[in-house]
Amino acid sequence: MEWADERRYLSGEASAEPGRWKTSRVEVARGVMLAYSDPQVHTITIMACTQLLKTEFINNVVAQHIDQDPCPIIVLQPSEKLGEAWSKDRLAPMLRDSPVLRGKVKSPRSRDSGNTILHKTFPGGHISVIGANAPSNLAMRPVRIVLSDEVDKYPHSAGTEGDPIALVEERAATFWNSKKVRTCSPTVKGYSRIEASYEESDKRLYYVPCPHCQEMQTLVWAQVKWEKDNPKTARYHCASCGKGWSEPERLGAIQKGEWRATAPFNGHAGFKVNKLASPWEPIPTLARKFLEAKKSPETLKAFINTQLAETWEEEGEGIEPEGLLARKENWGDLLPPGVVIITAGVDVQGDRLECEIIGWGIGEESWSLDYIKIYGDPGAESVWERLDVVLNRFYTHTNGTSYNITATCIDTGGHHTEQVYNFCKPRFIKGVYAIKGSSLAGRPVVNRKPTRVGRSVRLFHVGTDTAKELIYSRLAITEPGIGYCHFPSNYDAEYFKGLTSERVVTRYSHGRPKRVWAKDPGARNEPLDCRVYALAALKIVDPDIEGLADIKERKARDRKDPGKVAPKKQGSFINNNFDWKR
Repeated sequence: MEWADERRYLSGEASAEPGRWKTSRVEVARGVMLAYSDPQVHTITIMACTQLLKTEFINNVVAQHIDQDPCPIIVLQPSEKLGEAWSKDRLAPMLRDSPVLRGKVKSPRSRDSGNTILHKTFPGGHISVIGANAPSNLAMRPVRIVLSDEVDKYPHSAGTEGDPIALVEERAATFWNSKKVRTCSPTVKGYSRIEASYEESDKRLYYVPCPHCQEMQTLVWAQVKWEKDNPKTARYHCASCGKGWSEPERLGAIQKGEWRATAPFNGHAGFKVNKLASPWEPIPTLARKFLEAKKSPETLKAFINTQLAETWEEEGEGIEPEGLLARKENWGDLLPPGVVIITAGVDVQGDRLECEIIGWGIGEESWSLDYIKIYGDPGAESVWERLDVVLNRFYTHTNGTSYNITATCIDTGGHHTEQVYNFCKPRFIKGVYAIKGSSLAGRPVVNRKPTRVGRSVRLFHVGTDTAKELIYSRLAITEPGIGYCHFPSNYDAEYFKGLTSERVVTRYSHGRPKRVWAKDPGARNEPLDCRVYALAALKIVDPDIEGLADIKERKARDRKDPGKVAPKKQGSFINNNFDWKR
């Protein structure tokens, strides 16, 4: 830090305030620079807004090493083109305008200099600027300092080699005093590299004192308030005493701020800071930017990422599990009165089967009757024998009528396809069907004309996206009746998290927006998959539910008056008109 204050000069073409660097002008940089000088810190993560801290910190690190601690350095940019831009627009002016650096790195134009825009040597070391999209450049000779800038813009993999950051940081493994820096504004929650890196750190936040009550606090957007449609009146308000701060008071508070870790130190120092801590961005300006940004999701996302340094959570069409958890019911051991047909959906995992059994009524109102996990290797026959027992259970109504499971769908998309085929083939006549999911847009919940696999196995194709949209629309229904979903009192929070673990988001393919179902990172979605398959089973048999409801009522009356004529059998109301010859 002392080196930068004494010897670093900012260039006119790269800074709004050219001249000698002053840490006191951007106080949030002080703690980051001190952390870099700490021998116990091996990794630094900066998750910050734009135009505040990230790039100039990297420039200070490079300059200090060239002047006082020469060594091999890598600066990793998202692409080689962006690396060239940084070298020409940031590095070259700094080398030119800081007297202690001038002449230590020869110009690329110098004859026999050995220097290029992307590779520069200096006494005792060199600096290589590479693109994260160039896998061959990531496997060069060892370096001591790795500076990874704009990490959320890196490709997921450098060719087929793997994560670019992991590849380039591996090159510093042989240096006992290596340093690794990662910087970026965050992007999408759960997919942001810089967020993931920050979560691995000691998670430092910048605390400032209220100019009125002296309460230390982090600066958060929720405390910025203004008169309706008048962003010029925007002020930051203390989270403790509620008083508004003038701009001079905010700037004074920033000068007195300090970094505080919120997680144990493990050698990885993480820093998170937003534009509210910037000396150059008045609060009314940020309020005006926000009002403009909130007009569309894309501009609002950019504001949240680049100004507030927060990840963007893609909302899409989603359901929160808490609302479903709160509406559980206790109907005891007997079937709820509205159930007239039962189906099941089975998901195959590497170490278990998961199965949901659902009762259906008029308007496809549903009651989840049971959710079962059968642990064991699906490659073993014993697991399937236990499933067979589950699928052959009988369920009894309050009127004494017994029901079995009419249809079951079992997914074949995992690693145990043959076992699923072997189980379903002899039970096809009993309504146990092999299915395969498809996320193609516009597919029906199920194609009732199965395809043949080999000579004997019939396979139904399920439109999983269509089924999920239907399920989520029904989960949003809050009053019992058509489409409403009932859940028993013994289901836990894990089930509801799995049932609501996906949401519709917009992705772009070849420049075109595409709606896709995306799973929440780290979530288990087996309950949702099982419900999709149970719904597909209902659609395959395509029952006349109202007719079945009439049968149930007649059976109930017949039990009271045995002299009545018996109703038609339940099978008459199940549509078994499949095209088996396909």
